[in-house]
Formats: sequence, structure tokens, C-alpha cells
Amino acid sequence: MLTEELQAITHQYVMNTYDRLPLSIVRGQGSKVYDAEGRAYLDCVGGIAVNALGYGHPDLVASIERQVRQLIHTSNLFYTEPHAKLARELAEQSFADKVFFANSGAEANEAAIKLARKYSHDHFGPNRSEILTMENSFHGRTLATLTATGQTKVQHGFEPLVPGFRYVPYNDLQALEANVTEHTAAIMLEPILGEGGVVVASADYLKAVRNLCTARNILLIFDEIQTGMGRTGTLFAYQQFGIQPDIMTLGKGLGGGIPIGACLATDTVAKAFTYGTHGSTFGGNPLACTAALQVLRILLEGEELKRSQERGNYLHKGLLAMQERFPIIKEVRGRGLLQGIELTVDGKPIVMDCLARRVIINCTMGHVLRFIPPLIITQAEIDVLLTTLTDVLSKRQ
Repeated sequence: MLTEELQAITHQYVMNTYDRLPLSIVRGQGSKVYDAEGRAYLDCVGGIAVNALGYGHPDLVASIERQVRQLIHTSNLFYTEPHAKLARELAEQSFADKVFFANSGAEANEAAIKLARKYSHDHFGPNRSEILTMENSFHGRTLATLTATGQTKVQHGFEPLVPGFRYVPYNDLQALEANVTEHTAAIMLEPILGEGGVVVASADYLKAVRNLCTARNILLIFDEIQTGMGRTGTLFAYQQFGIQPDIMTLGKGLGGGIPIGACLATDTVAKAFTYGTHGSTFGGNPLACTAALQVLRILLEGEELKRSQERGNYLHKGLLAMQERFPIIKEVRGRGLLQGIELTVDGKPIVMDCLARRVIINCTMGHVLRFIPPLIITQAEIDVLLTTLTDVLSKRQ
């Protein structure tokens, strides 16, 4: 089908929940995708930080093919090798002792919220259930994670929201301390606000939050759905700050394109989940776990983590040079291959101009251009992105 036909069918039969770009994608290879008419596009969004290894990575494809032939799904009432091995690998590579698998980042955050409340209920009683989250955060679209998200625009029309959440300014320790009460069970935050405009938490702030949680017996939850899996140059972003959370959530890049989420926790916290307290029909199925194991293997045994850091630095320097030339760029920020530029103008027209030049970028918060390409993106491809942006911005001088 050509793009126009796909658009017509989609508009007729699919619920209108996405502001789709006028582009169909039928296949991908490396860091490029191809539309129904055969045109190639450089993808600097990567399925919104999902396609960490790009498109068609031969090792990932081969492992998925083998597992499809062997076993796609079975109930969590049984043991499977991919499930056990992935849990072990994630625990060994992180602070965590135990893992719960879900189907998405939102479900992983849902598990984290339930786990934090159950732990607090078990240890401190039913009156300690409140979770503090950050303004402009994003944690998912389920009712609980929607409520945890510190953006009213995604909550409108879904009231009444789940009780027990309050929001504080990001990177503001004084405001956070002022909002901690005897009812606070956990503090939940992203090391870098992704949907919230690529805002990086300071190291001093995160260390102070960790110390606050330790002193007040409050759980610290890191949402690393967007920052995890090598996105910022280390396997998990928290590893760059010299601290550890009590709970961490993963999704997006974990499966390299196969849906999977994970909630990781220390053994002390994980004990709050017992038989029947939580579950997932498809969570941790053999196919998703096999894909995630292969992604982890490639990241840990190959050069992708190092390249993510190097190419992220290269992109960051290129964007800083662009800022000196174009006054509409207010700020450049990010780590690794999660980079953003805040503009003084609406970012969507720039996204569309880049798309016309066959480069896919993303705009969040209305005025922040976000770049989250596959970790395998080459320096030459980053040069294409920078050249395209320069060309587009030059026409807006």
C-alpha cells in the first residue's frame, strides 16, 4: 500500500490518539527507515528510544527467529530459560537483586508504584502511601502512571485521578524537602526528563535526594525507561552519579523493538511482592526475554556503550556550535545519545522541515527538539543530521 491509502485506512479504523507524521514506514536497516514509496530517511528518533540497535541487527534478528521456532509464550506458572537468564543478567549488571517483567515501561512503573506502596504498608502501616514525583515528568499512560506524570495536559478528562501523588519542581532539593511528610512512601524521578524536555538532573541533586530518602526511610525509584540500556553512555544512567536507587524501571530499548518492561529492586524491597500480589500474562515471555538478553549481550560485549558516549559527545558539540550561530537556540542539554535543544520558537515546523529533507527528529514540550537515535548511528550520519538542522535553521534567520 502507498502512504495515502495507509493514511485513509488508519483514519477510518484506528482511534485518533496520535498526531502522526505524514510518513509510512515499511522497513528499516541500520539507522535508516524506508517509506512505502521506497524513500530512505535517517531516523534520529529510533522508535522513541526503543530501537537501540537500529533496524535489522543480524544478531538480534537471528535470536528472535530461533526463539519463535522454539517457544513464543507460556504461562508464568512455569519456568523458562530466557526469563531466568534475563533476570540474572539484569541483577548482575545493576544494584538490584530481583526483577519483575512486564510488557512496557508504563507497566514497569505500575509495578514500581505498587511495590513501593506494598513495602511501605508492610513496614510503616496504611497511612504511608504517598509518592512524590516531578513536575514535567512522564511515567506512562495507565491511570496510576498517568497520575504519577507531572503534566496536567495528559491528565485532563481522566479525573478523578489516583490519590496519593504530589508533584514538586525538578532539580529543586529545597522544594522536595518541604514536601516530604510522614505520609511519603517514595520519591519517583527520571535521571533525565525525556518527554519533559531533556532536562538533566544535577549530580549534587540526585545525591542529596538519595541521602534524604535514606535518612527518612523513603524509597527512591528511578524511572530509566528512556535513559536506560546505554542511552546515556552507561548501561544505566544512575551509574554516572555514584548512587543507587531502591527500585528502577526499564522499558523502551530493553527489547530492541520487542515489547518488554522490567521493574528491578533490592531484595529487601522486593520481598513486599508475594504470591498473587502482582502479575502479568505476557510479562517475561520467552520471546521478549530472548530479545532483551541479546540486546544486553551486544551492549556489554560490543562497542555500543562506548560509541554511544563518544557519538553523544560529538552530537552535543555540534549542537553547541549551532547554538552560537542561531539565536533561536536557547539551550543545548543531554547526555550520551539523549540530546535536546530548547528553542525560543515552536519546534514542530522545524520537525516538518527536517522530515521534508528525509531526517526524522522529534519535538517535545512544544519547543524542545529531541534527538534519540539508535546507538549504532555513525558519525557520518550525525553529520547529516547537523547539516540538515543547519540548513533548516538558516532559512529561519
